Amino acid sequence: MPKMFSMHTHTAGELTSANIGEEVKLSGWVARRRDHGGLIFVDLRDREGFTQCTFDPDHSGEAFKEAERIRPEWPILVSGKVRERPEGTVNPNMPTGEVEVLVSAIEVLNTSLTPPFAIEDGIDTSEETRLRYRYLDLRRPELYKALKLRNDFTHAMRNALEARGFLDVETPILTKSTPEGARDFIVPSRNAIGSFYALPQSPQLFKQLLMVAGVERYYQIARCFRDEDLRADRQPEFTQVDIEMSFVDQEDILNTMEDIFKEVFGKLGVEIQTPLRRMQYKAAMDTYGSDRPDTRFDLKLQDVSHIFKNSSFKVFSGALSNGGVVKVINAKGGGDLSRGEIDKLGSFAMEQGAKGMAWIQYTTVGEVKSAIKKFLTQDELDALQSELNVEPGDLLLFGADDRDLVNSVLGALRLHLVDVLGIKREGHDFLWVVNFPMFRYDEEEKRYTAEHHPFTLPLKEDLDKIESDPLSVGSYTYDFVMDGFEAGGGTLRIHESDLQLRVLERLGFTKERANESFGFLLEALKYGAPPHGGIALGLDRVCMLLNGSDSIRDVIAFPKTSSGADPMSGAPDEVSSRQLKELGLSIR
Repeated sequence: MPKMFSMHTHTAGELTSANIGEEVKLSGWVARRRDHGGLIFVDLRDREGFTQCTFDPDHSGEAFKEAERIRPEWPILVSGKVRERPEGTVNPNMPTGEVEVLVSAIEVLNTSLTPPFAIEDGIDTSEETRLRYRYLDLRRPELYKALKLRNDFTHAMRNALEARGFLDVETPILTKSTPEGARDFIVPSRNAIGSFYALPQSPQLFKQLLMVAGVERYYQIARCFRDEDLRADRQPEFTQVDIEMSFVDQEDILNTMEDIFKEVFGKLGVEIQTPLRRMQYKAAMDTYGSDRPDTRFDLKLQDVSHIFKNSSFKVFSGALSNGGVVKVINAKGGGDLSRGEIDKLGSFAMEQGAKGMAWIQYTTVGEVKSAIKKFLTQDELDALQSELNVEPGDLLLFGADDRDLVNSVLGALRLHLVDVLGIKREGHDFLWVVNFPMFRYDEEEKRYTAEHHPFTLPLKEDLDKIESDPLSVGSYTYDFVMDGFEAGGGTLRIHESDLQLRVLERLGFTKERANESFGFLLEALKYGAPPHGGIALGLDRVCMLLNGSDSIRDVIAFPKTSSGADPMSGAPDEVSSRQLKELGLSIR
């Protein structure tokens, strides 16, 4: 930034002993004011840091009188000379802690009401209050740091993509509502009463059309909108780094993205070792119970069905006779949990859909405790100890049911155990999860749905099973997993119109409805569409993880609450009857 402005010659975070003797101007907010009788000290804060400003009545004159009345969060401009702090008052925790500014003049730029919370890091204030006064919350250094990190990541992504020939292309925000995923936000049209636009859930269809158009390498820092239930890592409006390429296969895309990730994350001080691990979807689900596994800690799901195939314990043998599995987590470190704590783990498992939870505890003093021990043979117990490397201090937690349910329950339990056992998750963890199934069956709707989206390319060798055995059809898919979160995801796309129609029909579309919803895409694919694919990176989520935050709201300037509301502006809000009339709408 320029070194000279009319209101400051330096920032509040850059003065050092090298500046001693210089006449400077600083502007910012009063962070703290301390009146020591003969002297007044003010910690001046701007976005770059803090500088101690000293008001001495023998030197500061009228400025001292002004310093007596200023209060926290008043914006001020001070002029003075940089000097070394007196012996014993150096603050090693501040970059500017060796110096102070002896103030000769001050200008009060504005006053401030008493803020509803302290403008400092680590405050214990409700999120509702912080969001109500978000413009104050953003003054806090840790929030500014989060915005700066987001800026730096976005800038590095742009540079990396453009250096590789990607073209930044904007796509429409007002578009057509298409049944491709979550619920759309819809916008009524004043010029076509009774018709509606939709806000895009992603630029998916438009970026595919750009590939048909010959752009070949596209990217966009894209705003996306989904009307769905919110959580810590989800907002109704969010940002993704949207990327698409033509004339590529899956390996081309993964290799390109790994090269970009290594460069971009490296610029933020995070080293990525490439090539990244590639884990098959089935292996991820069977081993971790999740398609976005956090592999910074162990606690793997292990299949012990073979041990109990002839068991007299009906819970296990019954699950196996019905085509299910028996799996177990060896929770090392859980051997001395109390019975009440183990019962809480069982309750958690039942909340995830389990009918119950069997367990065997091996205490650190050598005791074996379990309500199911009497139903198991010594051979079964010995086999468990041998195969699971059981030691004193271990706790075995079982799941016995349908494979998908057991994986889901134990996968959630695995993550829950991190907090229960105090397991440390340090550093960052990156991998690809690849080759997801093409379809899944929705029990509620009694129909097949797309695992990723309807435009995903099925595996070539599975094309003949789309109609006859859809659940066995694989796909060219890949998710970028970071620290146990889906940080990005992508697929190769269908580039032939006939195949796209077959997939839509398998998803329950008639030809008429397919053309009504996606006719413009089906038509475009008939005009020499090239093989293409891409990925979308969740910008908010990645920045949340890089920032060490628990919520994406920490890295979004003006986020919504978990109910989708903005406490600061009052959105969503009612509109006038005149506006509704112009749109041909009424509230029922």
